[in-house]
Amino acid sequence: MDKSGEAYWKATLGLLTKILIVWFVVSFGAGILFADLLNNIHLGGYPLGFWFAQQGSMYIFVALIFVYAKKMGEIDRKFDVHEE
Repeated sequence: MDKSGEAYWKATLGLLTKILIVWFVVSFGAGILFADLLNNIHLGGYPLGFWFAQQGSMYIFVALIFVYAKKMGEIDRKFDVHEE
């Protein structure tokens, strides 16, 4: 693999790592680890830890899909492997 291919995969894996860290923090962190701390804050009448575990994480996951698609498109264009 040439230098350009290695740089492309390094950028791709870097993006995936960042996305997975956010996913983990939101799903496991906000929903389980920090739930007691977050439950002191209320959102729409429900404790924030409960809200993240039930609904908030889904909103974040959908947002992550759009962020991934946008950033991956930028990486593809940067390394000239995009489809158009």
